[in-house]
Amino acid sequence: MIIMINGSFGSGKTTTAQMLQPLIPNSMIYDPEEVGYMLRKIITEDVYFEEELTDDFQDIELWRILAVKTAQELFNRYKKHLIVPMTIYKAVNFEYIYNGFRSIDREVFHFCLLASEDTIKKRIEKRGNTYDAWYQQHIKAGVATFKENRFQEHIETDHRETEEIVEIILRKTSGSFDKPVHHT
Repeated sequence: MIIMINGSFGSGKTTTAQMLQPLIPNSMIYDPEEVGYMLRKIITEDVYFEEELTDDFQDIELWRILAVKTAQELFNRYKKHLIVPMTIYKAVNFEYIYNGFRSIDREVFHFCLLASEDTIKKRIEKRGNTYDAWYQQHIKAGVATFKENRFQEHIETDHRETEEIVEIILRKTSGSFDKPVHHT
């Protein structure tokens, strides 16, 4: 089973994943952002293709490819359910990764944590980050896009504690994490 926890920065993905992981037997957290950080260190600006010269590593085609391949290798080697927190709102990346995960395991659950821009701003600042132009640009795009049907199942987080979000996810996935890890 693969559980995707999607949503804007500051929507509660990482906190939810960390609280969820000990409650799902035989599971591990896999964050594809780490793949993006690695690519930023490896690929120099003179190597990027023109369309990849942005401030977002998700514009690097190799990122989405490696995000899926890394999930496949983790799944095959460690035989664990994957909990995947990530902000992914660009349709091409979402479709590629979602379908790639479905090729790894039949049971892929996607949850999109929604929060208002004001709530997200407060959460980002609470964790010590500055709600700067980069956050503002990406959050505005994400908040609007995440309401689309492709990002179902939506979980509103403005007035929910993380424990309640975790309980919703556990209810929706119940029975799936008791099964052994299997391949499609």
